[in-house]
Amino acid sequence: VEPRWFRPMYISSGMWQNAGWGSIIFMAALAGINPELYEAAIVDGASRWEQMRHVSIPGIMPTIVIILIFTMGNMMNVGFEKIILMYNPATYEVADVIQSYIFRRGLIDFDYSFSAAVGLFNSVINLALLVAANYLARRIGETSLW
Repeated sequence: VEPRWFRPMYISSGMWQNAGWGSIIFMAALAGINPELYEAAIVDGASRWEQMRHVSIPGIMPTIVIILIFTMGNMMNVGFEKIILMYNPATYEVADVIQSYIFRRGLIDFDYSFSAAVGLFNSVINLALLVAANYLARRIGETSLW
């Protein structure tokens, strides 16, 4: 893999990887919206775009907020399995993330204590992001994890 193609390949494969699961989640949220709301919007003369703006989006907003909270709590954990598959010395400068650094220091350089400390620090940052996102979601709206 050439270094200039690493980021486009990683991003496009991540989008393709998560498209199915995201579709299932949001289709289930859309199925939970009361059909009478759409009928009332049609009677009021709402177009498809107005139905989406005033019925669909507010109906799936709790799901959007929960997915956002989960994503914020998982922001520092990129899918390093894909990175390791495309990893070579030529791509170190563009492909190195915290998890691949931990992998390299722990399993290749045998520096277990340092890699464990970096992994713990990464988990603490993820927890702080999760708590902050949940706090903001609770303050702004009524949807939160706890």
